[in-house]
Amino acid sequence: MINHPTGPPARPRVDLDDGAPPRPGRGLAPLPPARRRSRLRSSPRLARLTVLLAAFVCAACGLVYELELVALGDYLLGDTVTQTSVVLSVMVFAMGLGSLLAKRFTSRPATAFALVECALALTGGLSVLALYSCWAWIGRYQAAMVGLTCLIGVLIGAEIPLLMTLIQRIRREDAGRAVADLFAADYVGALIGGLAFPFLILPALGPGDGALLTGAVNAVAGAAVVLWLFREEPAPRIRRLLWGGCLLVLALLATAAAGSDAVERAARHALYGDQVRYATRSRSQEIVLTGPAEGPLRLYLDGRLAVCGPDEYRSSEGLVHPAMAAGPDARVLLLGGGDGLALREVLRHRGVRTVRLVDADPALPRLARTDPGLAALGGRSLDDPRVRTTAADPLAWLRGAGAPGGDGPYDVVLADLPAPADGGPVKFHSQEFYGLAARLLSPGGRIAVRAGNDLDGLWQIESGLRTTGLQTAPYAVPGSATAACRPGPPDDPQNFLLAAATRPPLTLAPDAPSPRALTPDALHATTAHLTALRPAHPPAALTLLGPR
Repeated sequence: MINHPTGPPARPRVDLDDGAPPRPGRGLAPLPPARRRSRLRSSPRLARLTVLLAAFVCAACGLVYELELVALGDYLLGDTVTQTSVVLSVMVFAMGLGSLLAKRFTSRPATAFALVECALALTGGLSVLALYSCWAWIGRYQAAMVGLTCLIGVLIGAEIPLLMTLIQRIRREDAGRAVADLFAADYVGALIGGLAFPFLILPALGPGDGALLTGAVNAVAGAAVVLWLFREEPAPRIRRLLWGGCLLVLALLATAAAGSDAVERAARHALYGDQVRYATRSRSQEIVLTGPAEGPLRLYLDGRLAVCGPDEYRSSEGLVHPAMAAGPDARVLLLGGGDGLALREVLRHRGVRTVRLVDADPALPRLARTDPGLAALGGRSLDDPRVRTTAADPLAWLRGAGAPGGDGPYDVVLADLPAPADGGPVKFHSQEFYGLAARLLSPGGRIAVRAGNDLDGLWQIESGLRTTGLQTAPYAVPGSATAACRPGPPDDPQNFLLAAATRPPLTLAPDAPSPRALTPDALHATTAHLTALRPAHPPAALTLLGPR
């Protein structure tokens, strides 16, 4: 019987600093004899662990840069799916390109890695402020985002080949084992970075300061650690220049952090004028309120004009009053509407007993309560004892409310959410969303929905409502009387849909003051006009899994 060995024969471990020439094809330049030894390098295990730790931290920073770009694109342009797809696809392509380019620099891996990390720390750290500035002053955000994403990806892609070469310089070993250890450190670092971004960095620092801090960590953990560990590779003059470059990067990031508030203020003034009275970036969106306390006020959400003081009543009245007049209105559910303006119109109906307001961003209702101008515009409706406010995603809240023992039923459900054509998320106008909302309706209950000013979007939203078994009535309210309040033509109407189990009547209730923008005759006229325009084959309803 032949006895086979239980494992591969042991290989002697050779420190590449022992003066032995590199193997053919390795491309590793022998170090000068006078500079071959360092205290840490005399312990290959500890040196190798230090390089793997640097790989871990660099991977975490790299993923944070990617997520920062995705989050900023979502804040500024909306459409999370598109922004994520563009950033990730460009980043992965650029990483492959960076890996190929790194092959040219493996003869001096420590020097090359220090340069790559300094460049990555500076580029990634300043990326958010740079893109925000491009969006505010230049308007070429997409091109700038693609270019910056490509540059960051090239630098990230160059890390792995250089780190692999450094590990082999410490102790030559089987390539499979070295790759396994390096990729394990890289993937675990990406996990930590991916979890730290939404739960720690974004809530505590926001995208801008979070990117700057990540860049500083990247410079210290990447460039500084490797430069110290492999300090014998570069000549003394080059080594001093590399250390100076690393310190310069840290100084630039610190300066940018000190001036980031000033940059944001200047950008907001360029976008919104000189009367920015309140600006914050909540977990969900950027909120900017402009105008003097006595008005007119303008409220911007993620750069979109959501409220224009002189004409806000048109949209609020159009959403609320036809739905409240078509039947009982004791219990009302308002999805969105954290600014309190639609709520003001709801509370003008004397039959209202309770109102549940569900808004994903608690910062907006808080602003509507505390800002004197916005609170006065909303009639301090959020302070009414009949109102209960819930900070939750409307879709997630509907799922829980419709379960046995959940909230409901409601006489009126008002979806005060922007239509997809106006930058609203598709999920709030999907067939699933309307199906969950319909479950909460009492007998004779109604749903009113904003449908924007795009006719194709109107019929797509109507299809979603009709899939739940509801009958619909489209109508419109006149466009803005103030040209500055609308991005389109001043007479461009705003479309709405009212839905119920039977076709709901379009009228106005006698238990509330007469609206300024609505009359029964105008409602009937717009309904007849839109009905005549309804296509014979309406578009399919939006769904969470269907095409957009």
